[in-house]
Amino acid sequence: MPDSNTSTRARIVRTRRALAAGAVAVAAAGVGVLGLADNASAATAESTNKDIAREVVDDAAQFACFDKIVEHESGWDHTATNPSSGAYGLVQALPASKMDSAGSDWRTNPETQIEWGLDYMNERYGSPCEAWDFWQANNWY
Repeated sequence: MPDSNTSTRARIVRTRRALAAGAVAVAAAGVGVLGLADNASAATAESTNKDIAREVVDDAAQFACFDKIVEHESGWDHTATNPSSGAYGLVQALPASKMDSAGSDWRTNPETQIEWGLDYMNERYGSPCEAWDFWQANNWY
């Protein structure tokens, strides 16, 4: 029988996935006749992606650093692609397929990208704030 922490975690995961699916639906609904995303839809998707990240990155100071990196790297667009390198997603993973280790839905699910990005920052730099320090010194991380 699962303990209450497991049940709570499962409920949080379901909520995050629903928020992520909603962000994708909002972004898709904002595509007009010319294929241009509506600014309100893009802002809603950015806000939703940040809300998901606030839950995954539960320390406020670390979230602030994570936010700065993602804002610089992708503007909180989970479909952002660097045309030169092919880096992809919120955290501009290179190669993008590395995010598959966090979930097979990495192309479309901002939460999967956030979880992968947080793990990457923690493993490579020690924390999002240490990754941000590196980013500021080098304009990349």
